[in-house]
Amino acid sequence: MPTVDVAALSTQVLWASFGLSTVFGFATQRSHFCTMGAVSDIVNMQDWTRMHMWAMAVAAAMLGFAGLTSAGLLNPEKTLYVSSKVLWLSFAVGGLMFGFGMVLASGCGNKTLLRISSGSLKSFVVFVVMAVAAFATLKGITAVVRVNTVDLLNVPAVTPSVSLRLVISSFLALCLVIWALRNPAMRSTSAWLPSLVIGSVIVLMWWVSGKFGYLPEHPETLQEAFLATNSGRAESLSFVAPMAYTLDWLMFFSDKSKVLTMGIVSVFGVLVGGFIEAQLSKTFRWEGFGSVEDVANHLIGAVLMGVGGVTAMGCTVGQGLSGLSTLALGSFIATAGILAGAVLSLKYQIWRLDSL
Repeated sequence: MPTVDVAALSTQVLWASFGLSTVFGFATQRSHFCTMGAVSDIVNMQDWTRMHMWAMAVAAAMLGFAGLTSAGLLNPEKTLYVSSKVLWLSFAVGGLMFGFGMVLASGCGNKTLLRISSGSLKSFVVFVVMAVAAFATLKGITAVVRVNTVDLLNVPAVTPSVSLRLVISSFLALCLVIWALRNPAMRSTSAWLPSLVIGSVIVLMWWVSGKFGYLPEHPETLQEAFLATNSGRAESLSFVAPMAYTLDWLMFFSDKSKVLTMGIVSVFGVLVGGFIEAQLSKTFRWEGFGSVEDVANHLIGAVLMGVGGVTAMGCTVGQGLSGLSTLALGSFIATAGILAGAVLSLKYQIWRLDSL
C-alpha cells in the first residue's frame, strides 16, 4: 500500500470543503434560498416558489447521493445520518424546537451566517448564543438531559440496498421535480439553476468526505478514517454543531488539539461566499436590534436552534438537504418537525401582532 501524506490530504480536504461552502454561500445568498423564508412565503403570501426551489435542491442531492453509492464511491452506512437506530423522538422534538426557533431568530443556521455576511449584528449575537447552546447539547448540561430523555426512545433502522436506494431516490426526485416545475416561476434559470448548484454542492461534499478524504487504514491508528470530520464518519454540509465547533476552535485557538474540520471551514466558507455576493449586489447593510422584544426573540430563537439542532442531528441544511439525500428515516422526521415548528412559530407571531 502506498504511503499516504495524511497532513497534506487533510489540507486538501479542508480547502475543497471551504471552496464548496463558499459556492454554497454565494448561491444561497444570490437566490434568497431559505427554508424559513419558503415557509413564511407560504403562510403569509401563499407563494410556493422558494419551497419549490428547496424541492429541486433536495431532488438533485438525492440523485447525486444515490449515484455516488451506486458507483461504489460512498458507503451510505458510514455516513453521519445512516445508523442502526432511529431516535425518532429526538428528531421530532429537536426538529420542532429548531423550526420554532429559526423563525424567532430570523433564519436558520445558514441564513444566520448569510445575514452576518450582509452586516447583521443581531445575527452575530444569534451565532454566538446558538453555538454555546449547541455545544452544551453536545457535551454539556443539555446533553445530559438529551441523552437521558428523548434519546432513550428509538426503533431499528432499515437501510435499503444500493439498487433499491437508486430506485427510491430516482422516484422521489422525479416527483419533486414534477411538483416544482408545475410552478411557472421554476422554469426560469434564476430559480432552477441555483437549486441545482445547491444540491450539487451537497453531493460534492459527500464525495470529499466519503471518498476523497477516506482512508481504509490510517497509517498511525491502522483504523479506517474520514479525515477532517468531527463525527469520524462521512459528512456533508450542516450548520449547528459546526457553529459550536467553530466557536470552540476560536476560543481555544492556541490549544493544538483544536484543529480545523470540514464543518468549521464550511462556516467560514458560507460567510465568505455570502459576503462576496452582498458586495457584488450592493446589499451589505449594518443592522441592529429594533427593540427589547426583538432582542428577546432572537436570544430565545438562538437557544432553541442550538439545543434543537443538535437534538435533531441537523438543521434545514443538515437534515433538510444532506440528511434527506441519504433517505434516512430520521432525516424525514427531523425535517417534518422543522417545518411544523416553523409554521407554529409563524402562526404565533401573527397571533402576537393581532393581539397588540
